[in-house]
Amino acid sequence: MGVVEELRERIRQLQAAPRRSLPVLRTGVDAVDALLPMGGLPLGHSVELCGEAASGRTSLALRAVASAHRELRLCAWVDGPRELYPPAAASLGVDLERLLVVQPRAFAQRVWATVQLARSGAFTCVVLDLTHGVGAAGRPERLSLPEARKLADAAARGGTLVLLLTSPEAPADGLARLRLEAQGVQGWSVELERSRGGGVGTRVVSPWQELYPEVGLDAGARQLDVDGVGHDAGAAAAGPGFYRESAAHVRNGCGIQGQRPGRDAPMPSLRQDLPPSSGAC
Repeated sequence: MGVVEELRERIRQLQAAPRRSLPVLRTGVDAVDALLPMGGLPLGHSVELCGEAASGRTSLALRAVASAHRELRLCAWVDGPRELYPPAAASLGVDLERLLVVQPRAFAQRVWATVQLARSGAFTCVVLDLTHGVGAAGRPERLSLPEARKLADAAARGGTLVLLLTSPEAPADGLARLRLEAQGVQGWSVELERSRGGGVGTRVVSPWQELYPEVGLDAGARQLDVDGVGHDAGAAAAGPGFYRESAAHVRNGCGIQGQRPGRDAPMPSLRQDLPPSSGAC
């Protein structure tokens, strides 16, 4: 019985022991991780992902969250714009059961919620989406210096990575700032615009496949030519196009004007069917 009790005590100690610490959180995109001095997004700090819409900032944040979930950690997402799409997040590796989504309406409430979540220490990564905050003057609402310091202090106290999603018109004051830009169909670029650990000004350009490997944008993917006919690389295959004529043009070649006289085309003259005028008033 003494051996059994000793084993039980040992198991309780192992369960209560803290898990291994993570100094950084990797995004899974090697080129981006290599830009950062520590080889990833540092925990205990606030880091800004700044870029226009469709620049990859949200997808990069989701990849960081997915990296934390692979370590069986919890994350939180303060979704101010209410634009987080769970199926897209799951396709990037996010475990939705380990993601807490908070949707405050007011800008100050978003900041307050992020501070509380980060300070609690329960979450490895807390994402704050500030991309659509609009102030009273119609300008993008941005963090004040005291708010930025509160977020940095909360990240340090909780050992949490605070990711700030911002636009170029309203940047924040994180420990590091990554500027993301779309480069058309060729890919996207990431520049280390701000960092206390050095490396400011370094920039990489990567194809979209590195950010979205699940999409399968390779040489054999289905493409569309200018006529809207689908074809595979090396072999033609008929398929529906994106651009189609309206049904009216297909029916008679002249659109709705041949369908609705009196509304879209002039009515035929009825004078010949009227009785001749007698001239009497």
